[in-house]
Amino acid sequence: MRYLTVPGYTNSGPEHWQTHLENTYAGFDRVVQDDWDAPDRDRWVARLDETVRGTEDEVLLVGHSCGSVTAALWAATCWDSRVTGAVLVAPGDVEAEDAPPEITGLAPLPRKQLPLKTHLVVTDNDPHLSLERGRSLARAWGSSIEVLPGGGHLATADGFGEWEGIAPIIERVSGRTLRRRTRSDSR
Repeated sequence: MRYLTVPGYTNSGPEHWQTHLENTYAGFDRVVQDDWDAPDRDRWVARLDETVRGTEDEVLLVGHSCGSVTAALWAATCWDSRVTGAVLVAPGDVEAEDAPPEITGLAPLPRKQLPLKTHLVVTDNDPHLSLERGRSLARAWGSSIEVLPGGGHLATADGFGEWEGIAPIIERVSGRTLRRRTRSDSR
């Protein structure tokens, strides 16, 4: 299985939990956007689709913030059955009145059940997604959901750099045990 991390607006830096996953476990690759500072619905979904189609194995998507939104948009419009699931962490509410203007180019959000197993991880104090909105998205997308109290946006600044709790979530959704990277694993 391949695990594709799908970072959000401004990418995930060297201390971000997505980067730690890629550096710690085998089988992780990052979806790389051309412009991390200007999320664009069509371009970001097309890049995710191109990356998925360039992978021969089964795939699990692991999104954060606008990357979670991109994964949901892709699933609603381009889904490939080799993608068996997605862990969508702290999706940004790109439709909110107070959403940063830089991320509103990803709107509108899907309003239908997604054709793959999805699991939302949200918090009760995310400045970019209210808990009520997270629950509403989970219902619309047919996703399971878990709430991490006090986790903010589940980003590096919120204490989620080397986030040990994400690996068990990915294992639960994928049904597979993650394997630690060895020297023989190529990057």
